[in-house]
Amino acid sequence: MLLAGCADNTTSSTTADSKNVAHIKIPDKVKAATSITIGAPDTQVALKLSGQIKKLPFKVKWANISGGPQCSEAFRAHSLDLCASAEIPSIHAHWTGLDTKLVAAEFRKDPLKHPVYELGIAPGAHIDTLADLRGKKIAYSPGQAQGALVLRILAKAGLTKKDVQLVELPSTGDVYPTALGSHQVDAAPLGGVNIKRYPAKYGKDGGKTIQHGLRDDPAHLWAPTASVSDPQKAAAIREFIKFWARSEIWVEQHPKEWIDGYYVKDQGLTRADGEYLVKQNGQVDIPDDWTPAIARQQKTVDLLAKETGQKKFDTGILFDRRYESVAADAIAKAGKP
Repeated sequence: MLLAGCADNTTSSTTADSKNVAHIKIPDKVKAATSITIGAPDTQVALKLSGQIKKLPFKVKWANISGGPQCSEAFRAHSLDLCASAEIPSIHAHWTGLDTKLVAAEFRKDPLKHPVYELGIAPGAHIDTLADLRGKKIAYSPGQAQGALVLRILAKAGLTKKDVQLVELPSTGDVYPTALGSHQVDAAPLGGVNIKRYPAKYGKDGGKTIQHGLRDDPAHLWAPTASVSDPQKAAAIREFIKFWARSEIWVEQHPKEWIDGYYVKDQGLTRADGEYLVKQNGQVDIPDDWTPAIARQQKTVDLLAKETGQKKFDTGILFDRRYESVAADAIAKAGKP
């Protein structure tokens, strides 16, 4: 279930190219009877812990899904209105004919010091620098952030896909750490608690992680174009973005409550793991201007198009800029310095 549309490698014309939602006015208020389905489990927990979930001015059906493949599948089934994901799924959605928009953007302050991923190295792989990846087997998940990061790492090292062996593996759970430990691959992008756990488990045998030195922090709220084209759903999404933004700041300002309520009770991690992740994640950056983010994403599109044979396109069509300042404004109004 890497990505429902990835099997079709043809370039499709999505309605996102021709249907410009910018002219559709979002109502000033959302009707209380409006209902949207949201896949953002961590935000759901944050809103519960902060006591804000009951204050949502519309109806929400929560879906326990997030990330590109699950979001895409639910969008195609018309069963989801909003989802949390990285930047890559929306790009692949465009290439596979799935019409979507990005409605909120979040990054990390000092992203090189707080990367989302590090490159896991298998015991005995003899990889100390990115240049050492030549000729090696690398875990690759097309359609996901980890897959795009691998291509960006290769480009930084002056390599192409032809210089390495890409091994397609889903980047879920402990698949990548296990593949590294069993020498199925020589390198794989590791995220979250796996950055801490992998060297702890395999370090005695030579397993380790190395920094890739690239910015890998884009995170978004992502919606089908049909949902943001519906005035009332568009209004509900706008209101949710406000709650989402404030919840991100609440998490940052209440690390102990977040560690206990989310990492320990909800995710089943140890308190030590939670403390590590809070430190690893650093501080959030929610901009009121998406222009730099769109420019960075354009570079990613151009690289992916070159490496995968897809057609380049203007990345700006993926962003619904009616929502551009909503999150930042909500934080400012809440009194954040």
